[in-house]
Amino acid sequence: MNAKRSLLFTALAALPLAIASNTAQAQSYEMVIATQLPEDMSNNEIYPALVHFKNLVEARTDGDLEVTIFGGGQLGSEVENGSEVQGGRTLQSTIMSAGAMSSFYGDYQAVTAPFLFTSWRQAWTFFDSEWFADFMSGTVEAANMRYLGTFDDGGGFVAFTNNVRLIETLEDLEGLNIRTEENPAHVAIMRSLGASATPLPWGELITALETGLADGQFNAPVLNTTFNFDAVTDYTTLTGHVYNSAPWMVSESWYQSLPESHQQAVISSAREAIQLSHGMSGALATASWVESCERFEACYLMPDAERERMAEIARPAWQEWIVNDFGMDEARVQGLLDEVERVGQQLAEDDLRIYGQ
Repeated sequence: MNAKRSLLFTALAALPLAIASNTAQAQSYEMVIATQLPEDMSNNEIYPALVHFKNLVEARTDGDLEVTIFGGGQLGSEVENGSEVQGGRTLQSTIMSAGAMSSFYGDYQAVTAPFLFTSWRQAWTFFDSEWFADFMSGTVEAANMRYLGTFDDGGGFVAFTNNVRLIETLEDLEGLNIRTEENPAHVAIMRSLGASATPLPWGELITALETGLADGQFNAPVLNTTFNFDAVTDYTTLTGHVYNSAPWMVSESWYQSLPESHQQAVISSAREAIQLSHGMSGALATASWVESCERFEACYLMPDAERERMAEIARPAWQEWIVNDFGMDEARVQGLLDEVERVGQQLAEDDLRIYGQ
């Protein structure tokens, strides 16, 4: 009896190890994702979407594909992450800003066009379209990365903050020194609008505003409140002259190593995660703009007529830069601009036809 009981205890004690061993053997594939955004479920739209993606993929593959997310830049810079994803061995996926993406796929610079979108819905419909997926298909050959979709970067539309005056018209930008990302497209836009531009890395921005090296800057309202720009600048204006976006990329060689069922799980889950992020992006940006108007000395929501006036000056200057200086094919640039406009018109027509007749 004692011998039997001893054997039973031994078997029970070994059971957890056996289960753990079987679980480890069941997991055949791993997907590590890197993002610069913090691992926070409430202050950005990307990390919650990635968590949803992880849950979907692991459920749909019965745990055979395990997803691990590293936020807050734990695995390096955007460009470093992109280089690792190209290899696909230690890092399989990442989300990059427009500037970083352009270093791997130059045509992405086309989405830096000033006043590209008039609404979130137009932007989301465009980025989620088959047309744009085809536009991005060149990343496979150019960078060994496959495009999964586009997140808003900090809510998409940007707002100026500055120390000199409230920007209400085009003329109010004259003579202001605006810090930009180290992106020549943004420099070209600022100069066309009468401001000077000081390209600086993110880490030097606050000091530049404190010391007067720059009069102002522009970022999404989410970032303007999160990083307390009201402490170093007095005025903010929501112009939406740039729409910040963040493409989601995955290693092509790694993707091709997956069985077809797992590929389907990755694609379908990514598309749902992108959709989830859209609503959260708009909600966060709206709440942050309201908060901006409470925290800054003065705030101003630029009307469409003045935005269009700025666009008529900034757009030709940007097109000249991207074609003549950056070297992008003029027809390809114009094709993207035309498609964005078509999407906006189609949405307006469909809305009236379906809901207004």
